[in-house]
Amino acid sequence: MLTVVKINFLNLRFILVIRTMPAKRILILTNRVPYPLNDGGNLATNAMVRGYAAQGWEVYLLSMNTSRHRVDKDVLAGLYKDIYRFETVEVNNNVSALGIVNNLLFSRLPNHAMRFMHRHFQDAMLKAINSFKPDVVQIESVFMSGYLPAIKKATNAVLTLRLHNIEWQVWQRVAAAAANPLKKWYLSNLSARIKGYEQQVWQGYDLLIPITDTDADVVRNCIAPKQMLTIPFGIDTKNTKPQDDERLAGYHIGAMDWLPNQDAIRWFATDVWPVVRQLNPDFQFYFAGRNMPDAFKELSGAGIHCMGEVTDAASFIADKKILIVPLRSGGGIRVKILEAMAAGKLVISTTVGMQGIDALAGKHYLLADTPQAFADAIQLALTNASMVSQIANEASLLVKELYNNDVLASRLSSTLQQILADR
Repeated sequence: MLTVVKINFLNLRFILVIRTMPAKRILILTNRVPYPLNDGGNLATNAMVRGYAAQGWEVYLLSMNTSRHRVDKDVLAGLYKDIYRFETVEVNNNVSALGIVNNLLFSRLPNHAMRFMHRHFQDAMLKAINSFKPDVVQIESVFMSGYLPAIKKATNAVLTLRLHNIEWQVWQRVAAAAANPLKKWYLSNLSARIKGYEQQVWQGYDLLIPITDTDADVVRNCIAPKQMLTIPFGIDTKNTKPQDDERLAGYHIGAMDWLPNQDAIRWFATDVWPVVRQLNPDFQFYFAGRNMPDAFKELSGAGIHCMGEVTDAASFIADKKILIVPLRSGGGIRVKILEAMAAGKLVISTTVGMQGIDALAGKHYLLADTPQAFADAIQLALTNASMVSQIANEASLLVKELYNNDVLASRLSSTLQQILADR
């Protein structure tokens, strides 16, 4: 950015052209309020907001307060009071059978993208752009890319997209795991639509911010992005430490309205748990999460405990040593894994669960892709305390080295400022 300065000295007039760093004002758009901080998506968005603020950016957070993930007004009043502004817009994004059928028959866009296009939100967005005059506009979901034409018309700000997942991969894997032929066909169709949509809208951004190098490679295999920077989920490593009262029990926590989590728990309870139980009859497994389906509450018994939606995720996790991650679909990076590693937990996970985390099986976690492998890993953990301690310590060091939020936020901030300076 060039700044012109006029100076009068001894009746002589000088004009200096100075290269200055640009202002640091960012408008972040999200398709849900990043609260409560009990699932990966909210945690990742919150870390991004906090990271920008810590780097000296003025942050304007504009969020949809959706019908599916609604946060009460009294709670909203206490959130993000330390940033430039936090604003929400009420949005009905309920899924209906009629809406799905209409989308399938009369649109080429994925239903997910249509559900987040709302006039009232666009009005609020344009008002924010006009008053705040952001240097950067960051979108936290690819399914909000329908607002790109309106944003580009209103501002020449740098446009960035945070890729929490490669969405078409998530739905492709969900489709592959579906047993019902009709459901499998629909999910495969949806995945194909999302893939075409993603490849098209990615090209409209100045900077893509994938959460893993694996996701970045997928993007490069599809398009030639203008610029891309991998920024993993960042952990505040200063405030993480092992608990003194941990017991060798297993746990899983995540948003239970997300199909990959539903598939993971269903598979673990029906196919994996009988093998685990036979080899380790005293082992206890607890799972919790927002929007827990009633059917999963019936899984409690014989060492499995469904805790529903817990009010305090940290308390739920605190006394349990082993994080169980039986994911078979999904993408991006598992925030809960990084948090567990930072806190000195032992992680037992599938290959899919560890996707995007630069960790080695046997050194930073235990790998289990089959029921027998889960049973063997749990037995090893229950009978080898020194191994558990060593792996947990190595994992904690790894997170502090590679996933420190302060370092990651500084890298992203510097990249954006350079893009702005080069304009």
